[in-house]
Amino acid sequence: MKNTGKETETIHLKKSESVNTLFDWMSSFAFAFAIVVIVLTFFVRVVDIDGKSMYPTLVHREKVLITNTFTTPSTGDVVIISHGEEYNQPLVKRVIATEGQTLNIDFDKNTVTVDGKVLDEPYIRGKTTMEDAKIPSVIPKNKVFVMGDNREESSDSRGTRIGLIDEKNIIGKVRCVVFPLQNFRFIK
Repeated sequence: MKNTGKETETIHLKKSESVNTLFDWMSSFAFAFAIVVIVLTFFVRVVDIDGKSMYPTLVHREKVLITNTFTTPSTGDVVIISHGEEYNQPLVKRVIATEGQTLNIDFDKNTVTVDGKVLDEPYIRGKTTMEDAKIPSVIPKNKVFVMGDNREESSDSRGTRIGLIDEKNIIGKVRCVVFPLQNFRFIK
């Protein structure tokens, strides 16, 4: 039998098609990976909850998904705060009052009043206790007043150790618990 060269050409074409298919898969995977990295870097993050200051809303060792695309914090937002060199870990707290809002905490009645309205806080645990910080009646520009939901066991804006938070130190807003999976829930 005589070799016509067509068989050799068919083998080369099959190898070339396989290489192209493999290249297509690899480039698709690389593109998807790049998109995931961009989203996780600039839009969402996963943060570990360390401690019990936000109990019962958030539990120690849960992982939460945060977004850093919200513009300004609002009363009631649960946020992650970077407090620079003062703390090793980011803090998680609830925004109680923002710049320009009036704030009054009645430690005897266990109530928090913002802009003349008592906050409805079904999420809190424990009595709201006084710490060593002077609480301003009006929140200064670019600052927020934060507290943990577990009021008796939270270091927050009521104390000088944390104090008022500069808005630029807010990393993002907590959107949901993502781990453990059986605890998945949205945070309001």
